[in-house]
Amino acid sequence: MALKRDDLVQVRQRKYLAKDFDGLRSQILDYAKLYYPDRLRDFSEASLGGLFLDMAAFVGDNMSFYMDHQYSELNAETAVETVNIQRHLRSSGIPIVGASPATVKVTIFVQIPAVLVSNKIVPRQDCIPQVLAGSIFSSDSGVDFILIEDVDFDKRRTDGTFLATIKVGTKTSDGTPRTFIMALEGLCVSGEETTDTFSIGETFVPFRQITLNNSNVTDVINVVDALGNTYYQVNALTHDVVYKNVINTSKDNDIVPEAIKVIPVPYRFKSDTDLATRSTVLTFGGGTAETLEDDIIPDPSDFAISFPYARTFSRITVNPQQLLQTNTLGVAAANTSLSITYRYGGGLNHNVSSNSISIVKTISTFFPDNPPANLSAIVRGTIEITNVKEASGGEDAPSADDLKALIPSIRNSQERIVTREDMLARVYTIPSNFGRVFRAAVKSNKNNPLATQLFIVSRSPEQKLILSPDTLKQNLVKYLNPYRMISDAIDVLDARIINLTLTFEIVVDPTLNRAIVLQSVLKKLQTIFDIKNYHIDQPIITSEIVNAIFSVAGIIAVDRVKFNNITGTVNNRVYSDNTFDVLANTKQGIILAPEGSIFEVRFPEVDVVGKVV
Repeated sequence: MALKRDDLVQVRQRKYLAKDFDGLRSQILDYAKLYYPDRLRDFSEASLGGLFLDMAAFVGDNMSFYMDHQYSELNAETAVETVNIQRHLRSSGIPIVGASPATVKVTIFVQIPAVLVSNKIVPRQDCIPQVLAGSIFSSDSGVDFILIEDVDFDKRRTDGTFLATIKVGTKTSDGTPRTFIMALEGLCVSGEETTDTFSIGETFVPFRQITLNNSNVTDVINVVDALGNTYYQVNALTHDVVYKNVINTSKDNDIVPEAIKVIPVPYRFKSDTDLATRSTVLTFGGGTAETLEDDIIPDPSDFAISFPYARTFSRITVNPQQLLQTNTLGVAAANTSLSITYRYGGGLNHNVSSNSISIVKTISTFFPDNPPANLSAIVRGTIEITNVKEASGGEDAPSADDLKALIPSIRNSQERIVTREDMLARVYTIPSNFGRVFRAAVKSNKNNPLATQLFIVSRSPEQKLILSPDTLKQNLVKYLNPYRMISDAIDVLDARIINLTLTFEIVVDPTLNRAIVLQSVLKKLQTIFDIKNYHIDQPIITSEIVNAIFSVAGIIAVDRVKFNNITGTVNNRVYSDNTFDVLANTKQGIILAPEGSIFEVRFPEVDVVGKVV
């Protein structure tokens, strides 16, 4: 027997395909004619039915538009509202920046009085100054450049010679030097530096936000309160340590000027830039000074899980962040004042041309040996500057579309070392003041599958390969450690430097000048053997050398292309002590480098010898 229900009613048919005004009005009209034929029949534009149709279609059209718009705003590629683009950028980890400053190395010149010491005329020691960071120079176009590092003219190499170049300035009538001109480079950045002061009331405000007075802030230099507490900038308030650079006092300070020091930062802040106004907002922590002790050293035993009555238990969810971080996320200031020093300004017009920075606007000097006041004033008055190369790096503020284009690539990046490419990217991007790795290579450790061998090599100020200083290796360990997996080990090793010499014989077209052709070949080979063209584990292919010689006009034949290993000290030239059997390691015309080694023709001007036969 069929089941019969008296309470079932007919379901009215509805369509959900219309999204614009005309489509909605047409569907509503059909619906009204079908289900209300005896109630309302006049749907002309001037009738009441037409008014209802238009109003319902108008509301539906608006709701459809805003629903589509809001859905588009959820996608970073289709978002158009500034506030939503800003949210996408921050969730992707892309910093919003204003106009970028230009950087340039300026050469600072100073005249030092000459003095006779041990029968030798040298610059007077007590008159050798330091030009301090914060000095301001200006270009011909009016762009200011701030010196961001002290320039110490008395700084010397390990052999005791000055880093600065020295030449005779003025002379007496008999040709005796009266003054010396010392020149040394210093790094400058464009923009203006200022200090904003903010009064903080007695009321405690967690995660207090302060907006700086100027837009396009490029660097927050210093934040201190009235009690002398220094606040450090972090990428996120959950970060409770920072890496600080300190002067390297070891013997290798001419190669590694600064060392990395890890310090805890209970007083910290993060900065964000508003996409619309490019103004910078500093956000401070959420704790008070009373929580300072717990904020630095949390007690892990407080998080122990207690089971007073249970004899068995299952898996437990543990949040490691609770053990490693505190709830306050830093200390916020109260009842004090904050002095915030920062640098702002930038743009394409800051990329000034070479030799255009010549105006000394503000100069700060220091004389460690305290010379007479009149002499120090004279020396200070002789300071001149110039820039040999043009300034670079200045850019206008990126648009919202420019920043949106970075989202796909940044989302694929990671703040940890997983692949070899990750490792090399971290090694090569260590700040240069902590030492510079010239070449690096990553190898698997055959004896330990969880360990990775990192071979590195550096260059001396004379652009020759040297073993990386111990300070650089220590800096690398501290720099790489936060990015590595907890089960991974990284062995930082010195790359083996193998020095080679090259001899060859050529036959030259008899109608040409043999000496000129030979010089052209030597110049070509010296360019090829520039160390910038070589990497760790890169082999030397002898046929490529022969082809390079043949590419010089006038060469008829090439004979006796031979590489030899050179070690020790030869004619006052110092080479690596690593011995290498070239013949035993040559296969099918390819000289293979041992694992973790790099070839170097150390002095191409004398180590490459050619002969015309």
